[in-house]
Amino acid sequence: MSEPNSSSNQSLSPVQNNKGKDADRPKLKILAFHGYRQNGAVFRAKIGSFRKAVAKYAQLVFISAPHKVVNEDGGGDEDSRSWWFNAEDNTFSGKCLGGPALGFEDTLDLIKKVVEDHGPFDGFMGFSQGACLVGLLAAMQQKGYLPYTFKFAIFASGFRSGSLVHKGFYDEEITLPSLHVYGESDSIIPKEMSESLINLFIKPIVAEHSGGHYVACSGAIKDAYQDFLSDRYQEMLEATHVEDENSS
Repeated sequence: MSEPNSSSNQSLSPVQNNKGKDADRPKLKILAFHGYRQNGAVFRAKIGSFRKAVAKYAQLVFISAPHKVVNEDGGGDEDSRSWWFNAEDNTFSGKCLGGPALGFEDTLDLIKKVVEDHGPFDGFMGFSQGACLVGLLAAMQQKGYLPYTFKFAIFASGFRSGSLVHKGFYDEEITLPSLHVYGESDSIIPKEMSESLINLFIKPIVAEHSGGHYVACSGAIKDAYQDFLSDRYQEMLEATHVEDENSS
């Protein structure tokens, strides 16, 4: 198994916005999880439109998965990473059912440390394998298994893990506020897989686009992100107001 790399967090990079009237306003803090064979820096670069769309409401923090992926076929990024592997040859496929979850505990340890060092985080956002991970974390939080909390989740091309050890996490409905975005023509994570994850949530907000396997951010999808985060932002302000009143 690939060992966690101590330098894997060097791509941890909050998005800075120090211009104009938004510079001093509080923002939601979101931890972002990349897809399989990406890393934090690459994911940050790929979703520039998303970052711009949510900048009014949110600060994003990107981290890299602890496990290196050997790209024998030349695919993926140069520093390809995986949150866990579901095959004995240290590979991952979202369509794999019944496999292991090699290295998953290392990922849980990494996230715990990131939250301790850079949190707390208001929400988690993930793409593809990263969205699968966020779904697992939401299910684990529902069961009281996490040493930290988060208040909402955003999924792009999300799906349920097929690993046997994860099956038991999905036996409860999840109350966490969630936004789910997926592509109608996604061949890597077909819409039925995303819908299976969505069905776990009590009040999911769903936004479907006509494209494939990427973080869409245009038209109605952009509006969905902004509307969802606007609601979460208002909840944060109201909670802060109550805390201030109670402390005065």
